[in-house]
Amino acid sequence: MENQFYEFAIILIIAAAMGAIGQLLRQPLIVIFIAVGICVGPAWLDIATAGDEIDLLARMGIAILLFLVGLRLDMHVVRSMGRVALATGLGQVLFTSVVGFLLCLALGISMVAALYTAMALTFSSTIIIVKLLSDKREIDSLHGRIAVGFLIVQDIMVVLAMIGMSALGGAQQEHPWWGAAAIVAKGSLFLLSLGLLMRYVLPRIVHWMAHAQELLILFAVAWALALAALGDWLGFSKEVGAFLAGVSLASTPFRDSIGSRLTSLRDFLLLFFFIELGSSLDLSLVGSQLLPAIVLSLFVLIGNPLIVMAIMGYMGYRRRTGFLAGLTVAQISEFSLILAALGVSLDHIGAETLGLVTQVGLITIGLSTYLILYSHPIYERIAGLLKPFERRTPFRELQDDAAGPQQIDTIIFGLGRFGNNLARQLRQQGRELLGVDFDPQIIATWHARGHAAQYGDADDPDLAASLPLTHAEWVVCTVPRYATNITLLQALRHFGYRGRVALTAHHARDAEQLRQEGADLVLLPFVDAAKEAADTLLVKEPQ
Repeated sequence: MENQFYEFAIILIIAAAMGAIGQLLRQPLIVIFIAVGICVGPAWLDIATAGDEIDLLARMGIAILLFLVGLRLDMHVVRSMGRVALATGLGQVLFTSVVGFLLCLALGISMVAALYTAMALTFSSTIIIVKLLSDKREIDSLHGRIAVGFLIVQDIMVVLAMIGMSALGGAQQEHPWWGAAAIVAKGSLFLLSLGLLMRYVLPRIVHWMAHAQELLILFAVAWALALAALGDWLGFSKEVGAFLAGVSLASTPFRDSIGSRLTSLRDFLLLFFFIELGSSLDLSLVGSQLLPAIVLSLFVLIGNPLIVMAIMGYMGYRRRTGFLAGLTVAQISEFSLILAALGVSLDHIGAETLGLVTQVGLITIGLSTYLILYSHPIYERIAGLLKPFERRTPFRELQDDAAGPQQIDTIIFGLGRFGNNLARQLRQQGRELLGVDFDPQIIATWHARGHAAQYGDADDPDLAASLPLTHAEWVVCTVPRYATNITLLQALRHFGYRGRVALTAHHARDAEQLRQEGADLVLLPFVDAAKEAADTLLVKEPQ
């Protein structure tokens, strides 16, 4: 036991050190942790000998991951994005699975292994994409919302795939049809019982547990692992049971509290899954699998974004939005590795197929990270080549004709707290406004109130072409980011805008530079608010 304690301490120290290096290289921790597994496995240091303990922690990590996916299954995001999330998600899954399967067969991969590999190529990492988009502050942009929408569709598809695989694995007997029927019957009874618990029992239990945060989290973990074990006992899989455990608590008012507190536990436990995966890789097969891994990686890196751009272009979105959303599917996910590992455990595929999928994961996750981080400069370089992916009139992102663009005299970029309050004050003074923001929910709120609003990103140099600039007297940007203001200012000049421009800054130095660049007015919200507050205090000073 002492030796295992020392072993875990050494593994965690190595993981922390390599994780720090990965941060400098701006690589997702998934890639780093698989590298840690290779480092501590038999291929190099050979210190990961506590196989059973690592496996247990790995299985718990996967269960918590699926539990959180179910817990945060926000179907409102899918519905709010309308048809584009479903069409893009299902279209990309269908395209990648079919073409990927044929490509695998052409590479000489066996039928069953090709099926598993094609399915693994289909799914993209929700965790990685949400993290990268959040870091870039694009999670609420139009392309960010669309990406999250079709990633949720993918998450649902991967759970369905796991259910189907588990059913096939459990039905391998003398009478497979009877086995499959028994699994369907047990599954129906399981879902019915869970539905009754969700309706009459779980809300009361969770509400009582929530009186103590520690008890609430303990119950959530216990519930996730209990249903994971029950799902495995019924012939499905631990992953399916854990996912349904999350779904059963998703409608409670405590789901955000549970999710935020379990995220760190999930990340810690998943470390052991990726370490186990890396340590089990047979590096002697890398050379023979290198060509298929490169071919399949290029297919994921290029083919997946192209099909997303094609679907979104057909549906009326601009090529810039399609490109930025398409890059989010240019990698495979942790679910791809879990799916392949499940296939190995069911004896459907061998370790060499798992190794191939892992190689594709390392290549695509590593490269796509940089593609997303530098998506805007990349788009600027290749925008001309992407014209076939945009309709002549990208109607999905153009304002509704009923907004009356000839009446607009003020255009406001950024409809957050400052922008919304500014718009209200201007509207009270009789100004006709067009609001522009990259958050679809804000746009929907403005439309519901009868105000003119348009999807758009001030960082998009092509957006000005779709704005009613001819009659606008003022263009106001409430985003305090210097680079965003400069991009907007240059775009307005490029499209011949002759009105006045008001930009926003938080620092006097940025304000002075914006004035030198040609801004007619620079707003300093904090300074202006402080001056107004000081004036108010002086007026009310006792005599």
